[in-house]
Amino acid sequence: MRVLVLGGSWFVGRVVVEEAAGRGHDVTVFNRGVTAARLPAGVRRVVGDRESAADVRSLARSGPWDVVVDVSGNVPAVVGQSARVLADVAERSAFISTISAYREWPHAPVDEDSPLWDADPDHDPGTRRWDPDAYGPLKVGCEIAWHEAVGPQRLLVLRPHVVLGRYEYVGRLPWWLKRMRRGGQVLAPAPDRAVQPVDVRDLAQFLLDRIEQGDGGFFNVAPRPEATAYSAMLHACMSVTAASAERPAELIWVDEGWLVSQGVAQWTELPLWRNAAAPWAMNVERAHAAGLQCRPIAETVDDTWAWLRDGGRAVDHERFAEHGIAAEKEAAIVRRWLARLDRVGEVSWPAPLRTPD
Repeated sequence: MRVLVLGGSWFVGRVVVEEAAGRGHDVTVFNRGVTAARLPAGVRRVVGDRESAADVRSLARSGPWDVVVDVSGNVPAVVGQSARVLADVAERSAFISTISAYREWPHAPVDEDSPLWDADPDHDPGTRRWDPDAYGPLKVGCEIAWHEAVGPQRLLVLRPHVVLGRYEYVGRLPWWLKRMRRGGQVLAPAPDRAVQPVDVRDLAQFLLDRIEQGDGGFFNVAPRPEATAYSAMLHACMSVTAASAERPAELIWVDEGWLVSQGVAQWTELPLWRNAAAPWAMNVERAHAAGLQCRPIAETVDDTWAWLRDGGRAVDHERFAEHGIAAEKEAAIVRRWLARLDRVGEVSWPAPLRTPD
């Protein structure tokens, strides 16, 4: 099968390329060539910018392809321009979207039929800087742009929850791993809250499985909500870093409401934590019925740590700097929490509050 990947050097795209090449597919990658990622043997790179209509038309002359996989589309107008040209040289298309496409997330459970953000497939915000408030609507606009260019029968859309694993450029799991390696008292929220991060390898495998089966439509991609807890993720990070830790780590479990009152930025200062009604309530039964397999969080943590330990580093991206709480701020909050625990009768939040292992 001939596969064209738009992107292919960063995180999800890189793993998709590795998976497709490993299955014996004829893979072409189209990107600007800015990131010096090593492509698997036999993968062809076409250098160009999808924002350039001339570059996209030149790319089309390298076709045809059985499928074009868009992992890099974020601007609807740019995606629409690419999609209209490539629609004539690819039989099918696949677009990687996001859970942020759902208007009610993270405040209510979502499934594939939940309301999406209003979006314009011709919109161009004029800036390429990361904007968390615009991200969801922009991705919906990209979905619509592909839909209008190729039609529903030729389009597969995946909406993954948070994606973790090697090559991650956002910095969520790498921050937790490095924090555990530093050790000491670690500020930790929500031990019993279920989490649904999906391993990048599982996302790529599911994508290629659906492509090979000729499937279209929309799929939410993540483990089932009951698969793991926040505490299991943090304990896995502690476990893999223990041998090289500067000192033993001690998890200090803190009440979520109190943590919000201390001004901790949700989702970023303590990565993957959000004190909302349903941040991890994504219905994924459609994908699991179609064959999605999700590995335990410990395997994702172990593989990411192995990548970091072997010298892996994320590509430069502005979102990486957003993640992680300053050591001084963390220590001050821990001191205030432990002092609060010592004042008998003032704390009603149940154990476990401190976890030394």
